[in-house]
Amino acid sequence: MQKAVSLFTVCALTIVGAWWWLGAAVPMPGSPLGPGEKLYCISYAPFRGQQSPLDLSTKIEPWQIDQDLALLAKLTDCVRTYSVDFGLENVPEIARKHGLKVLLGLWVSGHADRTKYQIDTGVALAKRFPDVVSAVIVGNEALLRGEISPSALGELLRGVKAQVPMPVTYADVWEFWVRHRELANAADFVTVHILPYWEDHPIAAIEASNHVASIRQRVAGAFSGKEIVIGEVGWPSAGRMREGALPSPADQARVVHDVLARAKRDNFRVNLIEAFDQPWKRTQEGTVGGHWGLISDPPRQQKFVWGEPVSNHPHWRWQAAGGVLFAGLMFAIAYSARRRAGSPEPDGRIWIAIAVNAAVAGVLLGWTVEAIPIESLGLGGWLRSLAFAAIAFAAPMAGAAALAMRVSPPGFAALIGPADIRVRQPLARTLGLLLIALMVLAMQAALGLAFNPRYLDFPFAPLTAAVVPFALVAFAAPPQAGIRPAAEAVAAGVLALCAIYIGWNETIANWQSLWFCAAVALLALTLARARIAPG
Repeated sequence: MQKAVSLFTVCALTIVGAWWWLGAAVPMPGSPLGPGEKLYCISYAPFRGQQSPLDLSTKIEPWQIDQDLALLAKLTDCVRTYSVDFGLENVPEIARKHGLKVLLGLWVSGHADRTKYQIDTGVALAKRFPDVVSAVIVGNEALLRGEISPSALGELLRGVKAQVPMPVTYADVWEFWVRHRELANAADFVTVHILPYWEDHPIAAIEASNHVASIRQRVAGAFSGKEIVIGEVGWPSAGRMREGALPSPADQARVVHDVLARAKRDNFRVNLIEAFDQPWKRTQEGTVGGHWGLISDPPRQQKFVWGEPVSNHPHWRWQAAGGVLFAGLMFAIAYSARRRAGSPEPDGRIWIAIAVNAAVAGVLLGWTVEAIPIESLGLGGWLRSLAFAAIAFAAPMAGAAALAMRVSPPGFAALIGPADIRVRQPLARTLGLLLIALMVLAMQAALGLAFNPRYLDFPFAPLTAAVVPFALVAFAAPPQAGIRPAAEAVAAGVLALCAIYIGWNETIANWQSLWFCAAVALLALTLARARIAPG
């Protein structure tokens, strides 16, 4: 008993220490804005919750836009829009009320009738609100999407320029401006998008501002005499890593601070993307797509304060406390299971295994719960996240009891095979069913990340919390004689191959990938240890 108490104390200190480190606020540079200074401009889309421009029947009411612009007027002098439908045609009038300028965006697409509506409506708004509309942006990444030819786009730009008194431009990723330099002849200034996270070779947050400045200089060299405006630059606060580019609250704040400071130093204009998180983008870009806003949705709160430290896990104290309680529950389960079964007192090696199980689960369960609402999209996404969380919660408890009672999970055949060979012992049966469920979820996640990974998250926290107890039970038991069962062998092989490929494909710079692959490999090793008697 004394050994268990001592190990629980160490376990609790480990959990608290881990969460203290995870939750520590990351220092930020000084505010890039002077006293009373506001942002030059910020991208604004009004869609909240289930509202989406992918649904053509969506209509944003003026009162909602008024709420948003009243909030943004405290942060910026200007908003950039992307279309003049869905209710966005009301933005210039409401922006005037709040003292905001508007970079009026007109959505150019492969649908000629919709594009004509955008042009006609946008020109009318620019003429009606010349004191509000500071520039008209004809098209957003239409060349990138392949929806219009450069020559046709140039004609649209020249047509709008002939009708409005303010400057006219087009906005696209910087590579397409360099590829189609003739467009600059039809634009008053060049508007480029530089998104370090989405580059073909992703840029880490610490290098983002240098990357933006370097690309701007490169574009400026290609368009001598034209002003180069950064039409979009930003960083996501949540989502999957891409090589060394980590979406997080602290990295988002750091990138924005650094880019704005660099823009002030080098004297160029920057429009940040974006004002509010846009949940609808998750259907196209995964978790990361919905978390580019400086203001969350919901609730509509600014994610950081200029110049102040930012924590990636601001509720870490509650997560640490919950982890300690969960670890205590596992020690209690192990002690109670041993007493009920009349098993001998576990030796020191088993108590250490129980403590490792409790510590890992105590740290990762809070991380798992935190990620559920962030990474779950649609019914399928919620079901997968909740299933992972349920196994991450149940497996450590079952593992603690199994370690104390020296029970191992049976082979899959003994659970789903003929009735006369099925295992009856409740704990062994529970362990086996949990292992089957974990294998299915791990296979689904690993195969997805191997074949279509761009927008998929790495469920490293729940997977690790669930795998560790099975690995401890498997390796604590003496090696078994017999043959390797086919189901477990095939699953182990597929998981091992996925782990190797994912780790190589995502590169060693991606710690989320490496962690996930290590957990997958540990599950493969655990499954590979399974043996059954011949026949």
